[in-house]
Amino acid sequence: MENFGLYIIITRPVLPHALIAEKCVENGIKMLQLREKHLPDREQVRIAKEIRSITRGTSTSFVINDRPDIAAICDADYLHLGQDDITIEDARKIIGTMKIGLSTHSTGQAKKALEKNPDYIGFGPIYPTNAKENPDEPVGAEQLKQVLDFAGIPVVAIGGIFPENITDVIEAGARNVALVRYFMQTTEFDKRVSEIKSLIKK
Repeated sequence: MENFGLYIIITRPVLPHALIAEKCVENGIKMLQLREKHLPDREQVRIAKEIRSITRGTSTSFVINDRPDIAAICDADYLHLGQDDITIEDARKIIGTMKIGLSTHSTGQAKKALEKNPDYIGFGPIYPTNAKENPDEPVGAEQLKQVLDFAGIPVVAIGGIFPENITDVIEAGARNVALVRYFMQTTEFDKRVSEIKSLIKK
């Protein structure tokens, strides 16, 4: 099982989308997701194509959140689906054999998601978060450890994770971690990437 390490999600960033994509490629980030639900479709497609042109042929895989149509249009590497999104079965009619990740918010959801044979699952929010408009209840590091024990595929810990609490996440066994606000609400992107990557590897 190949882990991703740091998983970057672009959503309402301070820096330009393209600049973040360039920095992710330069820093060897393996997973870069575009999650901009508030933007009009045409703008999402424009940004997705721009990011795809930057990540194509690099070690940075490009993930589209929620939208199989946009994932297909820009030839993304992955589609990421939430619990309320289109099903994997229906998404396949649009994206074919493209890799898929699924969001899960409880151990029960994680077990059901694994039955769908995704390429990875997201699990969280680990801690309270306002990165989403209607966040789910925090699951905590103990539930994360339980999911990591039975998953058998990469699990991305997400939700309310910051430098001050990431140690508990890593000690629970997480090898794939997403910090949304910490990377999106800063101009010191490279510095923070270096900081978190060093923590994950410890």
